[in-house]
Amino acid sequence: MKLIIYIPAYNEEENIGKVISNLPKNIDQIDEISILVVDDGSLDDTSEIAKNRGAEIVSHNKNRGVGIAFQSAVMYTLNKKADILVSIDADGQFSGSQIPNMVKPILLDQADMVTGNRFASGMPKTMPWIKYWGNKQMSRLISLLAQQKFMDVSCGFRAYNKEALLNLNLIGAFTYTQETILDMAYKGLKVVEIPVNIKYFKNRKSRVAGNILNYAYRTTKILLRTLRDYKPMLFFGGAGGISLLIGLFFEIFMLRYYFIHGEFTPYKSFGFIGLGFLIFGLLLVIIGLLADMFNRIRVNQERILYDLNKRHYEK
Repeated sequence: MKLIIYIPAYNEEENIGKVISNLPKNIDQIDEISILVVDDGSLDDTSEIAKNRGAEIVSHNKNRGVGIAFQSAVMYTLNKKADILVSIDADGQFSGSQIPNMVKPILLDQADMVTGNRFASGMPKTMPWIKYWGNKQMSRLISLLAQQKFMDVSCGFRAYNKEALLNLNLIGAFTYTQETILDMAYKGLKVVEIPVNIKYFKNRKSRVAGNILNYAYRTTKILLRTLRDYKPMLFFGGAGGISLLIGLFFEIFMLRYYFIHGEFTPYKSFGFIGLGFLIFGLLLVIIGLLADMFNRIRVNQERILYDLNKRHYEK
């Protein structure tokens, strides 16, 4: 069994050496452990320090985001014909000593993907309350969409088997954590959470979630795209149903007023507004039906892509 430990890094010269040094050298049932650092456009000595500590380096010529960095790691892992990929942050918040626990469900064939749960014992002491609250709301949303209970969908400490890596087809450049869970869940792969310990640093600003509003906006955009592609009837039909209900409310209100007062004035405009919502809602439902038909083509294309990946990377 071959394991690759992947570290995404952007200007991490202060921490990268220590993180690499603390990674496990041996794990039961694992024959070979390699370290991969994806340098996402760093302007400091991140790559040089990582290389001196024995890591393989994949460098981006500019900062492209953790989503693209993860895709680079997936391609590297498949090209190296590794069996498991583990991702761990470069800032030292997670201890490398937890990696054996992270890969254990995969080695026991109990999971295709394992993700860390930072909130098994509640909110970490040094975590800002607003970040904890935002994570909980995002976890509720992803749990609803994936139809599986998750407590932490934003943790970057994860493990994937080869089957998961061959199936992944991601679009997000900004982040990948929530999209990955949905992609795996929609494809019927098994995702499990395990508790992990984390250490927060007071003055360190997250490169992904440093601005909560920006993070929420960009993450929501990725989620909506994923929902649109994988559940088009829910996406378009749900919006169409809301529009139809609003249209019916305006029309019923206007008709009720007419039966009571014998005239439409002063609510005649309500009829046109309601009609507009009804037409728009009907169009969205029709688009949803058409998109649902095209979704079958997407599913077939995903299967073809999986077969092509399997043939290409397992030669």
